This record gives sequence, C-alpha cells and structure tokens, in this order.
Amino acid sequence: MLPLKDNFWVFINNRWLVFVAAMWIQSCAGIGYLFGSISPVIKTSLGYNQRQIARLGVAKDLGDSVGFLAGSLCEVLPLWGTLLIGALQNFVGYGWVWLIVTNRVPTMPLWVICILIFVGTNGETYFNTAALVSCVQNFPKSRGPVVGILKGFAGLGGAILTQIYATIKAPDDAAIIFTVAVGPTMVVITLMLLVRPVGGHRQNRPSDGLSFTFIYSVCLLLAAYLMGVMLVEDIFDLNYTVITLFTSMLFVLLLLPIVIPILLSFSSEYRPAEESLLPVPQKEEPSKSFQDVNEVIFSEIEDEKPMEVDLLPALERQKRITQLQAKLFQAAADGAVRVKRRKGPHRGEDFTLMQALIKADFWLIFFSLLLGSGSGLTVIDNLGQMSHSLGYDNTHVFVSMISIWNFLGRIGGGYFSEMIVRDYAYPRPVAMAIAQGIMVVGHFCFAMGWPGVMHVGTLLIGLGYGAHWAIVPATASELFGMKKFAALYNFLTLANPAGSLVLSGLIASNIYDYEAEKQAHMQQQQPQNSYSFYSLLRRMLDVTFTVEQTLDCKGTICFFFTSLIMSGLCIIAVVLSLILVHRTKIVYTHLYGKSQT
Repeated sequence: MLPLKDNFWVFINNRWLVFVAAMWIQSCAGIGYLFGSISPVIKTSLGYNQRQIARLGVAKDLGDSVGFLAGSLCEVLPLWGTLLIGALQNFVGYGWVWLIVTNRVPTMPLWVICILIFVGTNGETYFNTAALVSCVQNFPKSRGPVVGILKGFAGLGGAILTQIYATIKAPDDAAIIFTVAVGPTMVVITLMLLVRPVGGHRQNRPSDGLSFTFIYSVCLLLAAYLMGVMLVEDIFDLNYTVITLFTSMLFVLLLLPIVIPILLSFSSEYRPAEESLLPVPQKEEPSKSFQDVNEVIFSEIEDEKPMEVDLLPALERQKRITQLQAKLFQAAADGAVRVKRRKGPHRGEDFTLMQALIKADFWLIFFSLLLGSGSGLTVIDNLGQMSHSLGYDNTHVFVSMISIWNFLGRIGGGYFSEMIVRDYAYPRPVAMAIAQGIMVVGHFCFAMGWPGVMHVGTLLIGLGYGAHWAIVPATASELFGMKKFAALYNFLTLANPAGSLVLSGLIASNIYDYEAEKQAHMQQQQPQNSYSFYSLLRRMLDVTFTVEQTLDCKGTICFFFTSLIMSGLCIIAVVLSLILVHRTKIVYTHLYGKSQT
C-alpha cells in the first residue's frame, strides 16, 4: 500500500486523468456550433441584415479552422500556455462582442465585429490542439478511440453549453454570448495544468480495453440523454425546476469518467502496476554516440524489433534495442544488411510540415478530406434551407439531430478504425473510404427528395462527416509521426473551410439562387401578380431587396444538382482514400502486424 502522498502523485500523473480533463475541455470547444443561437441576438441588437450576419459566419468558420498559430505555439510553449492563450482569445473576443451588444461600449464597425468573432472562435483551435497532442502522446497505441472521443465531445459542445444556458435566468438574450465568453474560459483555466504528456507508453494496462468500453458507454448515454432532453424541451413548456434537474443530470454524466483514474490510482487491485506512474529517474537518456548510431540505423531497428519491446521498462527497453543494434551492425559489417543515411524520414517516422507537404500521401489525405468533410459541412451549413425547401417547418430539429449523429460518427469512426488496424493490421484510411461511401448514399437521398429523406440523409451525412475527424488525425499521426503533429493537424483542418467555400459558397448557393429566380420569374408571369402594387414596388426597390425575395426556393429541385454533384465528389474521395490504403499497407503492417503474432 502506497502512502497517501504517493497515491495523489500517481493520480495527478495518470494518463486517464489527462484524458478526462481533455474531454471536459473539448466539451467547451464547440463554440462554433452555437453561432445559430448567437447570430439572432447580434442581428437584433445591432440592426444587421442577413448579408452582414453571413459575413460574421464566414469569420466564425475561418476562426474555427485556421490553427497555424496554435500549432506553432504548441511546439515552443508548454501545453498549459497554449490553452491559456486560447482561453484569453475566447474571453476577449466574445466578451467584447457581449459588451457591444449590451451597449456597454460604443458600437464598432462590422469589420471589427468580424475580427472579434474570428479571435473568439479561434480559441477553439488551441483547445483542440492541446487536447489532441497530449492524449495522442499518452495513448500511442489507441489513437483512434482517443481522437474519436475527443473530437466527439467537441461536436457536442454546442448542445452542452445550450443546456447550461437554459438554466440561467438571464435578464436578456445577450446572456448567451456572456455564457460563451466566460464558461469555456473558466473551465480551461481550471484544467489547463492537467493536460500534458505523462509518459503514457509506460502506463499500458490489460484493463485499458475495459476503461475505453466504459468511456464509450458514457458517450452513448450522454448523446442519447441530450437528444431526449432536446426533444422534450422542444415539445413541452417546462418550468425552471425541471430544466435545472435536466442540467444537473448532464453534469453527473460529464463527471462520470473521473471514476477511471480514481480506481486506477487508489484501488489496491491496480497496485502492482502503479510504479510505472511514479517519476522515472532521468537515466534513460541515450549518450551522444548512441543517438548518432540510432540515426544511422533507425529504420532497420524499427523493422526488426518486436512490438512488445515498447511495453518494457525504459532501462530494459534501451538494453534490448542496444543488443539489436549490435546485431545489425555486425550484419552490416558482413554485408548482410546495407545501412546508409537517408534524406529525410520515411512514412511512420517524424515529419516536419514542410517535409510532409512534398509527400503524395499527405495530399491524398488533404483532398480526400476536402471533398468528404467539405460536402458534409455544406449540408450542415444549408440544412435549414434544405429542410425548408422540402416543406419542413421545424428546421432546428434537424440541426440538433445532425449534431448528435456527428458526435456518434466521431465516436464510431475512432472505434471501428481502431478495430481495423488492431485486429487486421489494415490501413486506417479504409475506414475513411467507408465513411465517404455512406455520404455518397446520403447525398443521393437528399437529391431524390423522397418522403422522410431528411431524417435518413441527416443520419448518413452526420455519421460520415463526423467519422472524418476521428480517422484523419489518427492517420496523420501514424504516417507522419507525433513530433510535429500539431502543425500537421492544423494544416489538414484547412480542408474543411476550403471544401465548404467551393461547394457551399460557389456551387450550392449559385444553383439555389438560379432555381429560386426561375420560380420567381414564373410567379411574375401570372396575371394576378404581374401588375400588382407589390410587384411594381419590388421592381422599383434596390437589388438587395429583390435578391432577398428571390432566395426562397421550394421543392426537390433546389438542391437536386448540388446533392448529385456532392455525391459524385464523395465517390472521388473514396477513390483517393483507397489509393492511400494501397500505398500505406506496408506501413500499417510494420506498425500493427507484429501484434497479430
């Protein structure tokens, strides 16, 4: 039995505690999903029109996706410093917007509001980067589940913050902006010292599978609970006591995962393995000559060493690798192995961003993500208009549904992609191809406009889109290493707004406007409308008013061609993913194949 002080030290340095803290931080990283609730308040308070709100939406999307600075700072600052910068950006950006909306400071021009929205939302990229970097390093053998769960909580962040806001007796609607500014900032500052690498490779346990099963169960329960609460609050007019009870249960579910690090740290059942969690003396640093030797023969060692070597204690692991080096050098001296220095890393080793940018595999991931996730984001951004064109009035129900399916897609994508690499040593990108195949069917359903298609299409697109954000980060860390993972991940996220800009900003909007104008012209040709006072007034007013009146398209035709185009682009994404699968089979065989023996 360890003393209480040592128990506490074990608890603080437990990688599962880091994982749980990262989950809580990620639950505050869904600020962008709340824009639909924030924008009406800004529009009413500042007197903006829909075009000005759309510009704020573009600033929000850019802030949510441009993470170069977060990735760069993550390499030079401790992770708590990165999280602190993100929290300050979130607080300053949305806090200032709240001051403007509530008339506590003078009103600013639109471009200033855009900058504030960008700065506030950009704080999410710091939360995402720090959470993923720390947990991928702590769970190098379970990247799929870890990334899927963390990204899933980011997807649920909007629903969680909305439910918390519902319990606040706010004096005005602007309190939602205050909640967004203060809530995530307080959570991140409280937890930022816990999120860090803690030598996770020394903490592998046979019980890890059971721990992940428990986390998955909590995630599914949380998603089902939020879905039920949304539907009940939408259908019934609940009093404040019931809403408070719902929110209290939400907090219980969010706190439930802390049971795992508590059990691992304080239960006597896990006592034999706890020594690996205690501080390790810094005797495992290789000498300079050892580093030089390792640089020469690194790839040969990685190919030859058994996978179980990574699970050994540090000193024993170094001893085994040194013995293997001696054998390889003897073989090289005898001419059996040719050892030479290589120009840059091979797949599976650590790449810098510049080294990755000249690799075909990196661009296959990028363009496959651009077509797949870009088409999914196009549906998310236009879901209100799509449901309205098909005759649905309760569009917010589909927005809530796609958020839940997005969450489950991220959880499921991480789980099933991990099964593929663990059980079959097959490339993880095959899971991305399957997700994109699901999206092909979803887009086709939207194009056909059959009865009930909104429910089916929302399900398929939500699952497929969410799966991308569990599979891609794990794949990038496997193919290009974890040393520069922050920069690599934040570059790949640019595919999301780039795809949305092309598919939504150019294709979907232009086709929708074209079909809407056709319907407007057909209505103008009817005798009862051609010479009405309303028609004459509309011709005399400016283009802005005319465009707003013609942007109301009805029927399947509104998104028919757009959905077919996106379905075809997802087929191309499937092909790109399968090419990546073919090119990386040998890498995954080396990474996971020996574990099958």
